[in-house]
Amino acid sequence: MYFLSRLFLFLTKSPDQIAKERNDAYLAEASDLYDLEFRMKKIDRETKTRHPSWMSQH
Repeated sequence: MYFLSRLFLFLTKSPDQIAKERNDAYLAEASDLYDLEFRMKKIDRETKTRHPSWMSQH
């Protein structure tokens, strides 16, 4: 039953929610202020190069 509830939660989350949770967890692992700033800039760079899924060639 636990598996089904986790699967349901996974399937009902939007891609934006999943990305936000992943980024929040990544930022939470920062060891100090400089590491946090580096991680924030990395996320910003990745966000600028990311395109919506409907624009992909696949």
